[in-house]
Amino acid sequence: MRVLIVEDVRRLADDIAEGLRDQGMAVDVAYDGLEATAKLDVSSYDVVVLDRDLPGLHGDIVCRMITESEKPAMVLMLTAAGTPGDRVAGLSLGADDYLAKPFHFPELILRVRALARRKPRAHPRILRAAGVALDPLRHIVTREGQQIDVSVKEFAVLEALMRAAPAALSAEDLLEQVWDENADPFTRTVQVTIGRLRRKLGEPQVIETLPSLGYRIADRSVQRDTDG
Repeated sequence: MRVLIVEDVRRLADDIAEGLRDQGMAVDVAYDGLEATAKLDVSSYDVVVLDRDLPGLHGDIVCRMITESEKPAMVLMLTAAGTPGDRVAGLSLGADDYLAKPFHFPELILRVRALARRKPRAHPRILRAAGVALDPLRHIVTREGQQIDVSVKEFAVLEALMRAAPAALSAEDLLEQVWDENADPFTRTVQVTIGRLRRKLGEPQVIETLPSLGYRIADRSVQRDTDG
């Protein structure tokens, strides 16, 4: 999941970004409305956490730009004004959810995840392939019923590959989806993470390498349980 934080209070923006990254999300940050639009032109996001009162370009305008784009992200609007009238005004702009400051961070995480699941493309409840089951909500990976201890990034890489199956994802695709805009395109982080995942998942191998293409789930019969 890729998230854009748009917040002009730098410390708050950075704290939100750090907290979401700890949850395995790829997070970019913009500190004003103009910077946000520049990032939105370059990258695709699942969720935008958008402060309403922004310098440069007001959050209301940024929200409209997002909702009117060809592939809109889900918008969680933040504001210091939390009256019912403010909430109605924010939602009328096209925001998908609204959270007043100050807020509890666990609630923010839950709302971001809920918005990502509501995005038009289907986000299945559980992914299964080659005996592996991945539960995005509970952040659990099992193989043949045995739970596997994976890191946050390993989980995110496996989730990205299972969602993309049977298509392959390049190392660049995984850097964009799992890390963020600051990731070094020449790093071997993806290869190292894939290697650790393979060792933890065991035999037969779940992730295969396709020369010049990248990586994909070896099992073509990927299942998606949507009923929980």
